[in-house]
Amino acid sequence: MDSSASQTDAPNGYNRLVLETSPYLLQHAGNPVDWYPWGQEAFDTAAREDKPIFLSIGYSTCHWCHVMEKESFEDERVAAAMNETFVSVKVDREERPDIDSVYMTVCQMMTGGGGWPLTILMTADKRPFFAATYIPRESRFGRIGMLDLVAQVRDIWATRRTEINDTASQLVASLRQLSVKSRGKSPGRPVLDAAYRQLAGRFDSRHGGFGDAPKFPSAHHLMFLLRYWKSSGETAALDMVERTLAAMRLGGIYDQVGFGFHRYSTDARWLVPHFEKMLYDQALLAMAYTEAFQATGKSKYRETACQVLSYVSRDMTDSEGGFFSAEDADSEGEEGKFYIWTEDEVRQLLDPEEAKLAIEVFNVRAAGNFREETSGLATGQNILHMDGPAAAPGYGHGMSPKEAGHEIEAIRQKLLEARRMRVHPSKDDKVLADWNGLMIAALSRAAQAFDDGQYAASARKAADFFLDSMREADGRLLHRYRDGHAGLQANLDDYAFMVWGLIDLYEAVLDVTYLRAALDLTHHMLEHFWDDAEGGFFFTPDYGEDLLVRQKEATDGAIPSGNSAAMLDLLRLAGMTGKAEFEARAHQLSRAFAQRVERVPLGHTFLLSALDFALGPSREVVIVGNPAGSDTMEMLRALRRRFLPNKVILFKPAGEASPELLGVAPFLVDMTAVGDVATAYVCRGQRCELPTTQVDRMIDMLETD
Repeated sequence: MDSSASQTDAPNGYNRLVLETSPYLLQHAGNPVDWYPWGQEAFDTAAREDKPIFLSIGYSTCHWCHVMEKESFEDERVAAAMNETFVSVKVDREERPDIDSVYMTVCQMMTGGGGWPLTILMTADKRPFFAATYIPRESRFGRIGMLDLVAQVRDIWATRRTEINDTASQLVASLRQLSVKSRGKSPGRPVLDAAYRQLAGRFDSRHGGFGDAPKFPSAHHLMFLLRYWKSSGETAALDMVERTLAAMRLGGIYDQVGFGFHRYSTDARWLVPHFEKMLYDQALLAMAYTEAFQATGKSKYRETACQVLSYVSRDMTDSEGGFFSAEDADSEGEEGKFYIWTEDEVRQLLDPEEAKLAIEVFNVRAAGNFREETSGLATGQNILHMDGPAAAPGYGHGMSPKEAGHEIEAIRQKLLEARRMRVHPSKDDKVLADWNGLMIAALSRAAQAFDDGQYAASARKAADFFLDSMREADGRLLHRYRDGHAGLQANLDDYAFMVWGLIDLYEAVLDVTYLRAALDLTHHMLEHFWDDAEGGFFFTPDYGEDLLVRQKEATDGAIPSGNSAAMLDLLRLAGMTGKAEFEARAHQLSRAFAQRVERVPLGHTFLLSALDFALGPSREVVIVGNPAGSDTMEMLRALRRRFLPNKVILFKPAGEASPELLGVAPFLVDMTAVGDVATAYVCRGQRCELPTTQVDRMIDMLETD
């Protein structure tokens, strides 16, 4: 049941969250805290009983959310105090990113920081007056504990209500002030240069990545740098990408046994990760490694992308075709326990020669290769990683790189089989439209770059599932699917990322159904999310819930912003359909955030990737030919294996009427195959070259500025 649904009495021993669908909310269904889901029942109860609301926002794989639950929300004394003082509301940030975004902004305004678990105290009309993140049970080291907080709030609520209302009113006014105009002149190439200089200034030349610990993958930074290198010829930009991708792949942030990337590294050298795995990281990093392969031709990037997608296929794919959200960092109550090894375990599982190679290649030590965070003591546990001289296959063993590679793969398989016997971290098995859009894009790009039909089939199955089962009768997209039930309002990210995935899928399989679907979702975005006054897209639709403020954001976080993705969607669709109004909207969008982007270029690298596309030169490539013809396939493969980010591809079957395709792209009507041979039409900057049947000539036209 969704949070908007009416509530019935929960079964004995459970609170109202037992009736919900979210894995995160269900984790709290047995708490003695009298939790409500977000909804009118909670607000009406708070008003009727004259209580403040305790809003707790988190997600199922959040380590400190688990800590706070065990320490406070499962504690009978804390729960009794909360139940007496508050109406307590739980929100899954992944199901309701609109709520999370508003109150995370409040937390950042009040405390200067943010994170999860997010704790907000607010009035029954949703106005906040206190914000924090993790709160321990008892006060310690200057951090107020839950027991003291509840007692203080109970007293202040009873005796200083005017102060609370004044604080709440001031916060709401400040929150709304953040939405003031930021329009300006559409940025040009100088802002791309500024973003590059900022990234170069933060680049860790020793370990790769940007800044110090904790260090995040930030795939959208790498994708921007690849485009900057392509358009400017600045080789240092490519070098930053390569160093970072290589260091992450060899580090502990990468699961060397089961593949896939952990959320971030707690240290500067990518050794000690926060062990949760998020679907969006797998999608964005698979794209980054795929693009690095296209840019350099180096097989190690292709291998990493394929390994990541193998992990997603094995552990994160729903039978319906969609992709699960995340895997937890914890198992058996301990973070990372599933992933770490002692030297004795390695020796017991492997033959002596295999163990010797594994210990050297994966940097296994008897005392452990990392230290406990609080005490600094060696633990005897090892995070497998491959940085150092032993990372080169064949090092010190008299084997060729090929032979060593086979040996290491055999070792990995044995370790993987042994690990399957361990207690697996919990999986958040809800399927989200926005993150699935990213994975559809990643699979579609891999299908093209690696000429792999299985990736295309997986992307198609996921897209078909969403188009068939995750839309309402009027075409509106839904946000979440779990246990056979689809629901929740879709927001900007859902539409922008799904359109992104559908465009890439069209280019991979050349089925106009997906291009048509991308256009339908884009029209809905423009109708219901667009800000007619200032340009750009609101995060919520005009038919959405009335929150404190209707936010409009272009800053990238862990993933690109919806506005950044939507800008690139609009530009690509303009090239594919010939509709100038899409390009005009993209221009208005760039102006809507111009002041913010110019103040902090580094915070908007994906929007700057879209700007790079807009500034050009971008290309439109139309291939006309026999869909099954070898000459057609040769042209398509030549296009797909190269890094040509600022292009779009259309395919027109030779000799066919193609009414559906012409309905989408009417300018194709007069494009025909020359001499019954696959023919390429290349256009750039509103100027088209003469058609060619020669692959080399087509590539020359694409590579020449």
